[in-house]
Amino acid sequence: MHAQLKDKQLLAFDLDGTLIDSVPDLAVAVQKTLAGEGLAPPQQTHVRDWVGNGAPVLIERALSWALGKSPNATLNARAYDAFLSHYSQAPDHLTRLYPGALEVLEAVRAAGLRQVLITNKPERFIMPILQHFAMLEYFDLYLGGDSLTQKKPHPLPLLHAAKTYGVSPADCAMVGDSRHDVGAGKAAGFTTFALPGGYNHGEPIALTAPDVLLDSLFDLIAETPCATRTAR
Repeated sequence: MHAQLKDKQLLAFDLDGTLIDSVPDLAVAVQKTLAGEGLAPPQQTHVRDWVGNGAPVLIERALSWALGKSPNATLNARAYDAFLSHYSQAPDHLTRLYPGALEVLEAVRAAGLRQVLITNKPERFIMPILQHFAMLEYFDLYLGGDSLTQKKPHPLPLLHAAKTYGVSPADCAMVGDSRHDVGAGKAAGFTTFALPGGYNHGEPIALTAPDVLLDSLFDLIAETPCATRTAR
């Protein structure tokens, strides 16, 4: 295991952009939603930069892009409901696991660390996706963006997970791909691991100054990952 995981008891993972590349399915749902409103559908590259703050913000960003201004509340609510309907029909058809996801989850479990999933995705979609990719068994708890009164980058979901299992935040770590993951981890007192290549609104994840900057998920389970850097 990575040296920074020594003596840790709980490891929290983000989902989208960390364990799975879900943008292809999210983009299809967004495109169908905007087309239903008579608006130009965005490209997948646009959606990749909009993901991270939860589905309501994703739809608001998509509408703002298409309209050239902020949408009114009625349109925003209608489009959000449509998005949920479209996405629920195919949340895992084009989504793919990132290399190493299952191997890392298995190795972390074998090492005796409790694993939890903390994502800003609506909770209703988490179990179907975890089941589809045979990941459900690895997590003792999963929290979505609507599971509690706050979501990442607020530390509440992370602190809730630590409290649920009676673990000090100092004995926990957060693995994610965006500034929301790193921000939540820092605010909660977790050690933060960040992965490049995910969804960080087009910005280098190194700018968030995580405790550890990884090159891949495999670095989490390597004793001396040569490509891993401790962020300054």
